[in-house]
Amino acid sequence: MKRAARIGLALAALLACAPAFAIDPLPFKDAQQRERFQKLTSELRCLVCQNESLNDSNADLARDLRHEVFQLMQQGKSDAEIKQYLVARYSDFVLYDPPLKTSTLLLWFGPALVLAIGAAAVVLTVRRRAGSGPAEAPAAEEEW
Repeated sequence: MKRAARIGLALAALLACAPAFAIDPLPFKDAQQRERFQKLTSELRCLVCQNESLNDSNADLARDLRHEVFQLMQQGKSDAEIKQYLVARYSDFVLYDPPLKTSTLLLWFGPALVLAIGAAAVVLTVRRRAGSGPAEAPAAEEEW
């Protein structure tokens, strides 16, 4: 029984350390370059996770894209050029803040539209109920 407890404890310790093995260090020239990289990758969406940035994701594709962003930075590309390159490959979906254009109108104004429709439905329902007046009580039945 003690052996099973030790094995379980060892597995728990290994699982606790697993995120440390997932870190993929990159050889930044200085702290400024590392901060630029972190800011840029936090503005780009992981295409696998979709709710995480490239900076936060542990997916294989996110790791590959981080390396690609790093290589483009090493080549002297600006942040805008790097974003344009990724948008050309993966569409506007890769950006957390996509530009306002006809293909993204629903993305930008869809939540407000749904909220306005819901508010209109509530207002109409309240007006209908208020306009119909109080419900009449049913006439009391005569007892025999």
